[in-house]
Amino acid sequence: MAEILKGKPVADAIKEDLIAKIAEYKEKGIVAKVAILRVGARPDDLSYETRVLKNCDAIGMESQVVALPEDCTQEEYLAAMKSLNDDPLVHGILAFRPLPKQIDASAAADAIAPEKDIDCMNPKTVSKLFFDDMSGNAPCTPEACIAILKHYGYDLKGKNVVIVNRSMVLGRPLSMLFLHEHSTVTVCHSRTKDLPSVTRNADIVVTGIGRARFFGPEYFSEKNTVIDVGINAKPEGDGICGDADFDKAEPIVSAITPVPGGVGTVTSMILLRHVVDGIARL
Repeated sequence: MAEILKGKPVADAIKEDLIAKIAEYKEKGIVAKVAILRVGARPDDLSYETRVLKNCDAIGMESQVVALPEDCTQEEYLAAMKSLNDDPLVHGILAFRPLPKQIDASAAADAIAPEKDIDCMNPKTVSKLFFDDMSGNAPCTPEACIAILKHYGYDLKGKNVVIVNRSMVLGRPLSMLFLHEHSTVTVCHSRTKDLPSVTRNADIVVTGIGRARFFGPEYFSEKNTVIDVGINAKPEGDGICGDADFDKAEPIVSAITPVPGGVGTVTSMILLRHVVDGIARL
């Protein structure tokens, strides 16, 4: 039976560390604060916003929501971003995406101050990873993958890692984080030949294609540790599931993250860690 790499113990450890750091900053007269910039009221944005605000309350972090109407102009959006960039009491900014069509996504990404960019919206933030510069923030989901493995005692040096995703949101930045840990990394995608043989031979497999239970038992072996980043609606209805077919993979692999209760649980706490880390950069 596989070891189940649950996200909650990892998130709880990060949470306790943040509570302590935030308390230390308060003693110095600094109150950690995150700002959320939202356009419109998409249900998924509101759900995520509620979760972030709840986590802020739990760790003693202040929060601010700037909600703009769906039909706001690009000038209004950029002005709101500039106001948050210039506010010395705001240490991190979370800007929800995608944006309405009247707002240029590239202009919006360039507008956020890199030192306050807690979710790697600005290309300058994520580009640091490709120069092995760890002074900025990594995207939260890739960082959560590494945090889980380290929490459970994995030595990543020399490990053979296969990432099934090549996006700038997950696969590419995650490959840089693994390379920083001296792993050997293979990035796979839809045109990879004989993908099951590639994944079966890996020490660590990261699945991130967004297809419910796509990875069946033929993709796995007893040597695999599986980090499932997929979040998909269950084909049969109520609930969510990962990219890996958990019930069929779990008896085969060495270890696996569950969905829900795995990577996503850690990601939201990583986001707030970026806010606290940003205090030292401002």
